[in-house]
Amino acid sequence: MGAEMTQTMIGVIGGSGLYDIDGLEDATWVSVESPWGKPSDQIMTGTLDGVRMAFLPRHGRGHVHSPSTVPYRANIDALKRLGVTDVISLSASGSFREEMAPGDFVVVDQFIDRTFAREKSFFGAGCVGHVSVAHPTCPRLGAAVAQAARTAGITVHEGGTYLAMEGPQFSTLAESRMYREVWGADVIGMTNMPEAKLAREAELCYASVAMITDYDSWHPQHGEVDVAQIIATLMGNADKGRETLRALPALLGADRAPCPHGCDRALDNAILTAPEARDAALVAKLDAVAGRVLGG
Repeated sequence: MGAEMTQTMIGVIGGSGLYDIDGLEDATWVSVESPWGKPSDQIMTGTLDGVRMAFLPRHGRGHVHSPSTVPYRANIDALKRLGVTDVISLSASGSFREEMAPGDFVVVDQFIDRTFAREKSFFGAGCVGHVSVAHPTCPRLGAAVAQAARTAGITVHEGGTYLAMEGPQFSTLAESRMYREVWGADVIGMTNMPEAKLAREAELCYASVAMITDYDSWHPQHGEVDVAQIIATLMGNADKGRETLRALPALLGADRAPCPHGCDRALDNAILTAPEARDAALVAKLDAVAGRVLGG
């Protein structure tokens, strides 16, 4: 027997400057209730070239959430409840590499998590779960996003390490140099953690696109981060992001086989708490995220 096919639903988490998707048919903003709180905003649902899509503005329309106040757990849970299978994260980022220039896209495959003021897991006391994030993004999905961006005429770099900082301030010069020269990070941002970890816990394929706006503060010819310049580049990147998204349905297709990298089976053997010792209230909250393995 062949692998069981399911219906693709692409979930897009849009970063700064990206608040909608062009061309969605039957586009409707819907409210999704989550036991993990209120998501950043309503979610726009529709179809694009025959493939279902859902779009969530990470900071909310009007940019009301700072990186630290984004309700990451509610966002991922809400997308899973809608039936999303593949999550594309788009975010404005700084670059630590000369060749990763403003206006370029980097398809991230690794993270260094330096955030400290955020809830980072759906699991906890009463239902303990451990998932591997050794490879935190989905290679299949990342390759499709890179191809879609190239189709849109964008300079794309495949592979890169994203340094997730707490913010909301930008880096000091000393921090920027350390992240680049000592830690080997390629890009820096404030929003992909714990988002990537939560997507893995929710058994969602996740791809991260860092849309480069600046060189952080390490670059001797560019100096400190100029917010006005960032915003100008950010608006151009948002248009490029929309063009990338338009090319994705044709690459992913409406029908979907199980993930060859196991993203949709990440919770196999991850729950350590014995069934009789599990907290019923927490298990109930995990119905969308972990229902497959908890029997929800």
